[in-house]
Amino acid sequence: MLNDKNHDRPANSPKNELRRGWTTGACAAAGAGAAYHALVSGNFANKATIHLPGGQTPIFDLSTTELGNDYAIAGIIKDAGDDPDVTHGLEIITMVSRGPLGSGICFAAGDGVGTVTLPGLPLNVGEPAINPGPRAMIIQAITNGKKDIPDVVVTISVPGGKKIAEKTMNGRLGIKGGISILGTSGIVIPYSCSSWIHAIRQGIDVANELGIDHLLAATGRTSENAANDILQLPEQALIDMGDFAGGMLKYLATKQIKRITIAGGFGKISKLAQGEMDLHSSRSSVDTIRLGDILKQLGADKKIIAAANASTTAAQVLHLADSMAGQLANVVAKQAREVVMATLPGGTEVEVWIFDRNKNHLATSKEVQK
Repeated sequence: MLNDKNHDRPANSPKNELRRGWTTGACAAAGAGAAYHALVSGNFANKATIHLPGGQTPIFDLSTTELGNDYAIAGIIKDAGDDPDVTHGLEIITMVSRGPLGSGICFAAGDGVGTVTLPGLPLNVGEPAINPGPRAMIIQAITNGKKDIPDVVVTISVPGGKKIAEKTMNGRLGIKGGISILGTSGIVIPYSCSSWIHAIRQGIDVANELGIDHLLAATGRTSENAANDILQLPEQALIDMGDFAGGMLKYLATKQIKRITIAGGFGKISKLAQGEMDLHSSRSSVDTIRLGDILKQLGADKKIIAAANASTTAAQVLHLADSMAGQLANVVAKQAREVVMATLPGGTEVEVWIFDRNKNHLATSKEVQK
């Protein structure tokens, strides 16, 4: 149970407004503060309160407590609010133990928390995957803003974290053995997908650090697998772009990547060709009239054009195109490539490929390079 007057909903907000939650970093910080207090005082408080960077002061219940001679352990169940976060419901267990004199506050990965194995992340290779934001929150929770830094080791464990990590992009980022402890603000905003965009950026950073000059960014796993059957790129070259074309391209524009191939289904690539940067069905829609105009330029029958204009999905238009489907898809791929090239700086080679759900290669913005 989490208690905070700012947590459930802001005052005067609609009753159906989505409830916010707390990041793994916020939970770890609250656990660290509670454990350190118990270590120095000899007992646990009933609740754990922390001060977040934005001024919020959430109060957490402790799900686990244990006090030894030179250590204390506090656990907190992560509540992600109404966000479909894979870490929702996990217990974030933080142990604070006494460290060597003069060591300051050190961090360690316990069971279910990953370790960095590749360069390019904001942490050195060999470090526990506890991001800088959470580390700062943990230090603040332990010191309570005071200048005196105690000599302690903070070990974070997440039972089940190793299995949950398989559902994340950690493996590609070189984070092995579990999840990452994340969260700059400490707050989970429902459906903001900030962790996904964060992972996209980290994926680009890792690839860049490793000297990979050709990236494959796909809207989904089917397209990724189909495209990489052709390209045979290393795992760290694969960027799970999802619906976040704009977020990926904006960050990519700050890097020097020689070549990028974007792969996706006809519907999502059609949106990209329109200039849409968020490809999610709830935030953008396919302009079927525009697709009908392309069919007209290709010489399609008037009945087909009219039916395309009246369609509600890209799949319907592609089906109506029949023998011209390949030509239509090729035009869409080329238009999407133009949108991408207008977003990226000069010098980046761009290809856009379209696949169907059976992994058939429908179209390319230029000749396939095997």
